[in-house]
Amino acid sequence: MEEQQIDDFKRKRLLKRIIYGPINSRRFGRSLGINIMPEVEKLCTFDCVYCECGFSNPKPRPEDIALHDSQSIISVLEYRLKELKENNIAVDSITFSGNGEPTLHPEFGKIIDETIRLRDEYYPDTNITVLSNSTTITKPDVVAALKHIDMPVLKLDSAITSTMRTIDLPHSPKFNSNDLIKQLGSFGGNVIIQTILIKGRYKGVEFDNTTEKEIEAYLNAMEKIKPKMVMLYALDRKAPVESLKKVPAETLRSVASRIRKLNIEVTTAE
Repeated sequence: MEEQQIDDFKRKRLLKRIIYGPINSRRFGRSLGINIMPEVEKLCTFDCVYCECGFSNPKPRPEDIALHDSQSIISVLEYRLKELKENNIAVDSITFSGNGEPTLHPEFGKIIDETIRLRDEYYPDTNITVLSNSTTITKPDVVAALKHIDMPVLKLDSAITSTMRTIDLPHSPKFNSNDLIKQLGSFGGNVIIQTILIKGRYKGVEFDNTTEKEIEAYLNAMEKIKPKMVMLYALDRKAPVESLKKVPAETLRSVASRIRKLNIEVTTAE
């Protein structure tokens, strides 16, 4: 029954287009979304228990799914940017998100380069944002592309591997928080860390990344990574796992206050 509910949830939540919005984002203002992932299937290296796209099952690979090529994506983006500009509609962020992990696209670097070109032409003051789960930052071409944009927003949901793996359900059995923290540190501070604070249960396993042990480990990780910003947020929409619990706003504010003592900027979305 749980698997059927998750599958039904996934079918209802997948984006059916490349460009969407602008929408009012809690973190990015007027955000024009770009979905460079498939429109009929989630393509990701995580199956986060809170993901609005649901789980990917069976777990697809980029080479097994037809993706829009870079030229098609950029053509649609340019048409939309031109339309918005002509109608004097504000865009605060051009945001790569959607049905999975955008850095899995084999032409990700080229898409970023062309997006920068179009941004400079139509909306030179607008940020380019990529929401990534951090699993591909071992690839030099992905890192190079992320370093060229304004807001590389990379996920770290727990500095403790067992908790991270319970919440994020990475497909790779080798993926762990210790290696990830080192890789995030290699950005030299030019990175934004996104973290959801959450509690719940999945398949009989309890998780809570707001305990004192978790927060101490997280603060230690922030000292190593030294990000230019941390984005903390709480669950704000339906998720495929119904047992998830939204943490109180006071918890976000308390954790944010402790991070700020490390001289790191923090935003919260309650």
